[in-house]
Amino acid sequence: MAAHATSTAPARSNVSKWLSDAGLRPTRQRLTLATLLVGDGQHRHVTAESLFADARTSGDSVSLATVYNTLRAFCDVGLVQEVTVDGSKSYFDTNTHDHPHFYWEDDNRLSDAPADELEISRLPQAPDGAEITAVDVVIRLRSKR
Repeated sequence: MAAHATSTAPARSNVSKWLSDAGLRPTRQRLTLATLLVGDGQHRHVTAESLFADARTSGDSVSLATVYNTLRAFCDVGLVQEVTVDGSKSYFDTNTHDHPHFYWEDDNRLSDAPADELEISRLPQAPDGAEITAVDVVIRLRSKR
């Protein structure tokens, strides 16, 4: 699991402080997207496209490029963590504690897996000149047919 800064999802009234405490200026776009992400105090997994759609549904005017840039800025300061599936599909997780994920192939959805049930007893040694910086665990699921 990736090692990232620890953050808790703030209530709507604390979104500006959440951004400021991370060293980000609370611009209108950042406040809008942060409120959609964590304003209800709940953790979630989003794609840039799903967050963009949520912003449009709520009547907020932001471009898809702004959503991507904002999510990248949030990742850079540890407010969210990026989880990549299939090497190309990125999800952004507001729960930055180390934990595994389930990837639901049938509906392209990511959810938290119970960390207390995961046991990794040994990792391979890193090659000379390299160090292990993170272990990401994504467990792929498909409905039984």
